[in-house]
Amino acid sequence: MEMPKPDTDLLARKPQIVARLREVLPRDAVIDDPNETRAYECDALSAYRCQPLAVVLPRTTAEVAAALKLLHEMGVPVVPRGAGTSLAGGSMPQADSVVMGLARMNAVLEVDYENRFIRVEAGRTNLSVTGAVEADGWFYAPDPSSQLACAISGNIGMNSGGAHCLKYGVTTNNLLGVTLVTMEGEVIEVGGAYLDAGGLDLLGLICGSEGQLGIVTEATLKILPKPEGARPVLIGFNSNEVAGACVADIIRAGILPVAIEFMDRPCIVATEAFCHAGYPDCESLLIVECEGSAAEIDEQIGLIRQIAAAHEPVEFREAQSADEAARIWLGRKSAFGAMGQINDYMCLDGTIPVSELPFVLRRIGELSKEFGLDVANVFHAGDGNMHPLILYNANTPGDMERCEKLGAEILKLCVEAGGCLTGEHGVGVEKRDLMDVQFAPADLEAQMRVKDVFDPKWLLNPAKVFPLGASASRRAS
Repeated sequence: MEMPKPDTDLLARKPQIVARLREVLPRDAVIDDPNETRAYECDALSAYRCQPLAVVLPRTTAEVAAALKLLHEMGVPVVPRGAGTSLAGGSMPQADSVVMGLARMNAVLEVDYENRFIRVEAGRTNLSVTGAVEADGWFYAPDPSSQLACAISGNIGMNSGGAHCLKYGVTTNNLLGVTLVTMEGEVIEVGGAYLDAGGLDLLGLICGSEGQLGIVTEATLKILPKPEGARPVLIGFNSNEVAGACVADIIRAGILPVAIEFMDRPCIVATEAFCHAGYPDCESLLIVECEGSAAEIDEQIGLIRQIAAAHEPVEFREAQSADEAARIWLGRKSAFGAMGQINDYMCLDGTIPVSELPFVLRRIGELSKEFGLDVANVFHAGDGNMHPLILYNANTPGDMERCEKLGAEILKLCVEAGGCLTGEHGVGVEKRDLMDVQFAPADLEAQMRVKDVFDPKWLLNPAKVFPLGASASRRAS
């Protein structure tokens, strides 16, 4: 993965930069010891690593603003970091950059049940947002697989989703407002505790911008009453294509489950060995969860049973208790850890029309054979958000390069099928040089002009999102 060469002048000025940062921030908020900055050299795309110049860990919006203003004046690139769970290298630093981590900014600032919102500092973890309100019967809907660890700041940056986004939407559908600090250190409020702000849709611009426009320090989020009940069913099939066709038929019928998750044989075998969830011996399976009153759930599952029957499932298992429901979900929630015990893997994130699932799954299988690398599929089937896991051995020369080439072909396939490069992981560095597969030059130019407005010096999260040549020339100008 090519990255720009570091600015030797900035490297030489490291002592001055660190000293100036310590003038505007508490001493324990600035880290420059290489033994300590090593913890920030990568995110969850751990195949690529680079230690930053320094790390700052502010506790307040005012501290974020002071640090950004100073770094802007000194011309130092800044890499925003939530919890470092990005699978696309979204928070990977450069040697001449300062990482700004928000982990210390994790407070709940306000809860308003009457108006259905919670306001939190952006370093708060996803799951702990629900944790703050669940005792009163409420929850925060977006639920990425990393929700135990991932931060709201990163969720906003990548517009994260999760298993239940089919019904409740992704982050942008549950975000009401943000406090944003620009690279110049200006603090602005966008949106607020209401459903829609007047004027330009700046909130829609910020959500999914991957730290290119500013650093979000606070977020106002929509919270919802917990549903009356929920019940999953597990449906096993003899082929990936048939499972994909069943998903398309469920959506076509107008049924809206809260989640439809897909796993294929490699994933099923790995998770059974890992957590013994009791999955059937089949080529692929779906986990479909419905929620509402008991009558509503019964009606939805009855319709799903009829649709599935037309595809001759090898098993249709409906949870009859909370324990059975937990076991149905156990393998899906353990899938990524289970696959990690088998081999190194790269987790992709492309989105396709649901109707194209049979074709794309078949083509991924063909590409897997062409490149000689196994691919396991586990993903959010209901909205076509695919997560192929390409297995490789990092210690085998050439395997990583083959993996990258296969990944690029799969992502191109998603675009060709009418989808896009990312559903929730973002572009980061992983898909940066594939952006021209999805966007025409005029489209990329329009996007870069927006960044010009928010960050004229192109100091925020450098070498991400936009093709490297385009971003380098922009920054030079």
